Amino acid sequence: MNEELLRSLTPSVLTVLVRRGADFAAAEDAVQDALLEAVRVWPADPPRDPKGWLVTVAWRRFLDARRADTARRRREDLIEEEPAPGPAPAVDDTLQLYFLCAHPSLTPSSAVALTLRAVGGLTTRQIARAYLVPEATMAQRISRAKRTVSGVRLDRHGDVATVLRVLYLVFNEGYSTDADVDLTAEAIRLTRQLAAVIDHPEVLGLLALMLLHHARRAARTGPDGALVPLAEQDRGRWDTELITEGIGILQTALARDRLGEFQAQAAIAALHADAQRAEETDWVQIVEWYDELVRLTGSPVVRLNRAVAVGEADGARAGLAELAELDDTLPRHTAVAAYLHERDGDLGTAARLYADAAGKAANLAERDHLTRQAARLNARR
Repeated sequence: MNEELLRSLTPSVLTVLVRRGADFAAAEDAVQDALLEAVRVWPADPPRDPKGWLVTVAWRRFLDARRADTARRRREDLIEEEPAPGPAPAVDDTLQLYFLCAHPSLTPSSAVALTLRAVGGLTTRQIARAYLVPEATMAQRISRAKRTVSGVRLDRHGDVATVLRVLYLVFNEGYSTDADVDLTAEAIRLTRQLAAVIDHPEVLGLLALMLLHHARRAARTGPDGALVPLAEQDRGRWDTELITEGIGILQTALARDRLGEFQAQAAIAALHADAQRAEETDWVQIVEWYDELVRLTGSPVVRLNRAVAVGEADGARAGLAELAELDDTLPRHTAVAAYLHERDGDLGTAARLYADAAGKAANLAERDHLTRQAARLNARR
């Protein structure tokens, strides 16, 4: 059974039903029924037109369900509207489904869950395991999301930026969870799919950024699972094929001369990937790209990362001066201060700040890393 084929067809089949007048929740249920039927039937009798087969079966499942709770006249109208079996239209409506699942009326967590379910084709159980929540909790989240977007028509251009942020959330979540579903790989797959149906430089920028980050995945942790900082990673373990692909995609995006934040982030990642040794990193260029990011986003988190880059390019004192202008309640502010004080030779202050940062860490792996940094400096003292 070609599971990848089923998952790739799911969004376009769902969109066909919604365009025919089915509300989103009912259409999604009907498509799931059709997928189950495909798993049962296709191994012995594979269809010549898989998408057309799924559309026909899903539409009939929708009509069957609708007959149970709608008036006779409406039922007859829907039956008359049923198209004759045949090849499915070649138009790819997947992009509209991305926009629907990332609708502004949804919370980020709901948009992520609905995207993984409707566009990614994952089961509720798989999504729940990936996010380490009970299946019933995830089912309620998805049901609420489907109800929220059921009345939304697929007749207006959606917000590409919102879709990209949802996909980036999926990608980043993959680094903080350990489940049987690889969310980072799933985010890359969905972004590749999005890039195939929309001509937008920021989509390419996000895809390049994901590939460049993903290329370093094998080197991010040691044999004991401990975090390995970028400067200490074994660059021989980086995936050069992904790096080459990511840089090529980034160059294509930048050539469009419509710079966006994901392209700028990817450019920074590319400069890190281009250095064969940490000491060869072009920090001056990285600072320049952070300047672009600050201009594009105004984000204090970007300015925090820029302070680190300034500390590498112009010395720790310069980085600390930049850091002094930022709110010290920012996430990871204390960890950055510890690093820059260590670079400046003030090991006592750095050790104390590493210990303070460990107490504020967002996850166990980060906390353990910062605790080890504090212990290392205390031992040196």
